[in-house]
Amino acid sequence: MKRTSLFLDQALVKQVMRALGVKTYSAAVNLSLAEILRIKRVQALPNFFGKGLWEGDFSEMRKDRRSAIRRKPIRRKTSKK
Repeated sequence: MKRTSLFLDQALVKQVMRALGVKTYSAAVNLSLAEILRIKRVQALPNFFGKGLWEGDFSEMRKDRRSAIRRKPIRRKTSKK
């Protein structure tokens, strides 16, 4: 880890510590940094949609699936009295 001197708003850091449930300034800053990166990655996900990551034909895939799903009817035994 790198040791760094920062000028932080003490009231804001205290609020963050309470909200995140951490006990130290370092933990509050580290967890805040990790969380903002996670949020930014989630927000960037829509950029990948529609970029040609997958090529295929859903109708063709569904045709294959329908034939595999079809089952023979269950024959029920009739009781002889």
